[in-house]
Amino acid sequence: MTTTNQQPIRLLGLAGSLRAASFNRALLRAVEDLAPSGVEITTFDGLGALPFYDGDVEAAGEPISVRSLRAAIDAADAILLVTPEYNDGTTAVLKNAIDWASRPPQRTLAGKPAAVMGASVTPGGARGGIESVKRSLRRAGSEVLDDQVAVPSAANAFDVELHLADPLIRAEVAELVASLAARARGSAAEKLAA
Repeated sequence: MTTTNQQPIRLLGLAGSLRAASFNRALLRAVEDLAPSGVEITTFDGLGALPFYDGDVEAAGEPISVRSLRAAIDAADAILLVTPEYNDGTTAVLKNAIDWASRPPQRTLAGKPAAVMGASVTPGGARGGIESVKRSLRRAGSEVLDDQVAVPSAANAFDVELHLADPLIRAEVAELVASLAARARGSAAEKLAA
């Protein structure tokens, strides 16, 4: 965990879409360009390799892919999850990752600052997916920011090369990342003072 304001804040990004050309993966890539100075962004691209949560699999020994996910979350000061909306909820792969990372005894997500964004081709802006991720993270004990970024009609926000082009949404993303970094710094300071 970061111990001073001079050390960089490490944010881990998780995209809930496995499709290479997804708007949500593109939204996560935009974070790397928009992050303020002093914030390092890494992404975990192994969600598709996680087995579906199964107590029998867990009892037999945590799979390597799950250990990799937990290690990536542990190494981060905060996490940023990006989700599409499937039937008013998040994707199976993202929910599955949250389920694995919330399991005791490690409960990797507990106390971890988190923020959520989402993009959808519909006017709703993936709000159902965003809310379902926030609910799961709160249940897992994460410190979830109330703020979020919801990108409606995503085809209008990105250019043909999937770069986030909409200036208002770019500003929202930059503000959310700055808020998440500030929360991570505050959380680290509270833990040091305890």
